[in-house]
Amino acid sequence: MIKTDVSLGSVHRLEIWRDGLELAKQIYTITKTWPKEELYGLVSRARRSSISIPSNIAEGVGKASRKELARFAHIALGSAYELETLLRLASSLGYSPEETVALVQKSLNRLTRRKSAFIRKTASDSPEPQPRKPESDHENFGN
Repeated sequence: MIKTDVSLGSVHRLEIWRDGLELAKQIYTITKTWPKEELYGLVSRARRSSISIPSNIAEGVGKASRKELARFAHIALGSAYELETLLRLASSLGYSPEETVALVQKSLNRLTRRKSAFIRKTASDSPEPQPRKPESDHENFGN
């Protein structure tokens, strides 16, 4: 079940946030073995996109509305897709064994699916404002 009942301080209860932190730790571990010349390139980008995932979830929880939470969850989802791209590139360049990348990719895919479900649930929990119905036909024409 996806929990979307969030309040200040409740980010610690969100599995997607905790899983995001675990994923970031995995990325920091595997990027230690990547070439030193990539420290300010691929390594930096992979690390930043990985930590952006739980960071944006946390920031969204700290905002005042479900709409903002959904917006920051979308940003986190974008960071997950960026990280997927970077992992594929690193693997194709031979920076990490395919088995290692496959394990991280599995965690990333699971987290991405859960974030997507969280976004859908969050969006469905927040009713869209309904347009005000005119009191008479004349109101539509400014009379």
